[in-house]
Amino acid sequence: MIGMIGIVIVFVMVFGGYLLAGGKLGIILKSLPFEMIMIGGAATGAFVLSNDAAGIKHTAKDILKVFKGPRWKPEDYRDLLCLLFELIRLARSNAIALEEHIETPDTSDVFGRYPRILADDEAVAMICDTLRSASMNYDDPHQVEEILENRLEAGLHHRLHSSHALQTIADGLPALGIVAAVLGVIKTMGSIDQPPEILGKMIGGALVGTFLGVFLAYGFFGPFATKVKMIVEEDAHFYQLIREVLIANLHEHPTNICIEVGRQNTPSHKRPSYGELEDALKSVRKEAA
Repeated sequence: MIGMIGIVIVFVMVFGGYLLAGGKLGIILKSLPFEMIMIGGAATGAFVLSNDAAGIKHTAKDILKVFKGPRWKPEDYRDLLCLLFELIRLARSNAIALEEHIETPDTSDVFGRYPRILADDEAVAMICDTLRSASMNYDDPHQVEEILENRLEAGLHHRLHSSHALQTIADGLPALGIVAAVLGVIKTMGSIDQPPEILGKMIGGALVGTFLGVFLAYGFFGPFATKVKMIVEEDAHFYQLIREVLIANLHEHPTNICIEVGRQNTPSHKRPSYGELEDALKSVRKEAA
């Protein structure tokens, strides 16, 4: 919703101010389809040229994040802490029983209680791989922490690809607008024998290209790239929480302390209160009893 509000504000302020200043939309509307074909088509072609199929699909999908917002909600962080609590407690009480949950999480009743987390392959793989490593006595907390950090950095770099791709388009659009404007000037120079009123309209139409390139770059694609980056980095806290809790577990802190470490490392606007989390953990204990 807030993304749509931003788009409306951009259009109203730019074109509303233009109309209030006495501008006429006729020239813009007449030239817009042709300028959009040149600028938008060139930008699309350059985007396709500089990305593979996976990158194109990834970017197209991530544009929706501008309107949908972050994937992980406050209740997801609470559920993640509950899931990790169950798994850590099971690992310490019955390591053999834990194995069936981390080897086949899709059929695990523990993971099954948290369908949104189970649907995220990276989160599930990170949890299962780390717990599996601990069960194989690969339990040096500092070494595992370094491995998880490298994994998180690689994952974040991959997820930021769409933001970089959008920013690249934003950086190129003003230049493509100039290209369209130059073509308009070339067309105008070919009609230099026409009267001034006709030449004026032709020059105005040519300048629409410059306007459109700058408008799209700084009014849309640049902000889209920034918003996607912000959302990706915010969602990355979800995976960082997994690292914090599982490393605390490797340090052999009590289970409740491991979960509290995770709660404290949750972003403040997503962090469950101590009482809320305790109530959720009590429900987990009752279900497991």
